[in-house]
Amino acid sequence: MNSMIQLRLLKDYDREQFIRDNQEAFNFGAMEEFGLRDEHFEEEGQIISRETIKQSIEDGEAYRIISEEGKIVGGVVIKVEGEKGDLDLLFVSPDVHSRGIGYAAWCEIEKLHPEVKIWETMTPYFEQRNIHFYVNRCGFRIVEFFNKFHPEPNDSEMCYDESDEQFSDGMFRFEKIIE
Repeated sequence: MNSMIQLRLLKDYDREQFIRDNQEAFNFGAMEEFGLRDEHFEEEGQIISRETIKQSIEDGEAYRIISEEGKIVGGVVIKVEGEKGDLDLLFVSPDVHSRGIGYAAWCEIEKLHPEVKIWETMTPYFEQRNIHFYVNRCGFRIVEFFNKFHPEPNDSEMCYDESDEQFSDGMFRFEKIIE
């Protein structure tokens, strides 16, 4: 797996392209699930807003996923505090899905931060590829399902009473404990 990809810290000159690449990858999953319906999009035509991605980059460690051939094939943003890590964003270009790149990137993240004993991440209920990836490939387990009956307590923006709520059908929270 080591030779399959490399993680390279995000450079300032690449931030805008990182945001566009992330939006493209997230839109791909939404379009597969919902087609052209747009009620799940944060801003015009985007499942994830540039502001959400910018904030994630500013609050965490952002990396580009680089293929063996030296091509940019995705990105990741993590936050690490002691023994706790948060996988905030992980995306792979739709052009290279199902080639083990996401899993290789995850393995590199774990190697990069061996001090982390508990990793967390979240994904919308409809992202079956993500659910499969986190649970069956990376060893996470679903520990919570946020929805209108059980709102996420730390997210003041997640208001399930609004009829246009982006993910009103819910978000899964995943956890991976490393022993």
